[in-house]
Amino acid sequence: MIRYAVIALLTAVLAVGATEAFGSLDSVAHGAQATAMVATQTPAVADVLDQPASITKSKDGHYWAEANVDGHQVRFLVDTGATTVALTAEDARRLGFTPADLSYDYSIKTANGEARVATVKLASVSVAGARVTNVDAVVMEGGLESSLLGMTYLGRLSRFEATPSSLILRP
Repeated sequence: MIRYAVIALLTAVLAVGATEAFGSLDSVAHGAQATAMVATQTPAVADVLDQPASITKSKDGHYWAEANVDGHQVRFLVDTGATTVALTAEDARRLGFTPADLSYDYSIKTANGEARVATVKLASVSVAGARVTNVDAVVMEGGLESSLLGMTYLGRLSRFEATPSSLILRP
């Protein structure tokens, strides 16, 4: 239980720090780096497929999403307080990124102190048919126990809603 409280605290602090970090990003020509999307941006019709998705609340009270990211399975903790999708170094490796070769140009404040992140672009993230393309994300240099499905994905859906037993994602 303490582990999840620490994750929640880390997420809240990560969201604040990521907001500060992404406020100063400039567009970069390199495909692995990009300016963060504003969570309220309306996606182009081709960016989101029209299939609602349902994620059942787990016994720990959290929503865990099994997502297809660029053809690979990634387990995410759904986090509406996270400004961006955040990947662990392990998940980034499985997606084809080489964490050691990324540019950790941004510092954010987390519950564990400052952490450095690198920006990346994900071609697509799909949770049970709710697919969003060109998703901005960060790779944490360390300290993140599980990848977070944050607002650079969730904010591009038309809406999402929590029920007592599930989270519904609507493209």
